[in-house]
Amino acid sequence: MKTPIWLVVVCLAASLPTQAQTFKPIELKDHELATLRGRYVMPGRIISFGIVMTSTWQNANGEVIGATSSMQIQQSTIKPQFYVSMIDERGDGLARSQGTGTVTGGNGLNSTEGVTQVVRAAGDHNAAYNNVHINVTKASQAPATQQQGQALAPGSTLVGANGAGSLSVSSTGTGVQLNIVATNNQGSTVQRLGQGGLMQNTTLLGGGNQVNNLTSLNVVLRDNVSTAGSLNGNLDQLKGLRTQGF
Repeated sequence: MKTPIWLVVVCLAASLPTQAQTFKPIELKDHELATLRGRYVMPGRIISFGIVMTSTWQNANGEVIGATSSMQIQQSTIKPQFYVSMIDERGDGLARSQGTGTVTGGNGLNSTEGVTQVVRAAGDHNAAYNNVHINVTKASQAPATQQQGQALAPGSTLVGANGAGSLSVSSTGTGVQLNIVATNNQGSTVQRLGQGGLMQNTTLLGGGNQVNNLTSLNVVLRDNVSTAGSLNGNLDQLKGLRTQGF
């Protein structure tokens, strides 16, 4: 029987003298790091960073309730701030039956880490989508932006309602959350970003509903090499997110 190669290697390593030369780390070059699975980028190259979160619920009548919460950070940004635009669309106004489905369990979803996307359905003819987009582009300067909607101050909650359901958008010490509770026991959906994680969770109890949760992270990198001053400026802007739970 042949001796495995790995066993020979282990034996040779054990026979080396204890005074063998200590291993010296080798510095990797930028082009070598670029080929690794986990990429990196210096903060000084980030000239614009944005978050857009959208949640909508459309019932069988065609009524839609939802909201879009967005934030854009650039070197000129004084304080990170989310802005909320409400979505309210009318339907045909016809009466629909109550949802009769039942979904149990799921308590562990409140303690997950990273990105969690869940759809639980106990009804018919429903559609639900949970999506996360990461868009990275390059430019010589930050794009011109104009925030739209109502400012969402830390610790505050914005609400809305129509025939499709009730909506709340809240900003707490743990991040930003969009929550929709559909009328007639049709179900609910929540999208939460903060504490280093993203949750997109939809529960469908009725029929004929269409639910969408979308989070888009938009990063613009500088083409040219940044100076030390711009490096510190960008770092200070991103630190402002910590007070909002990110």
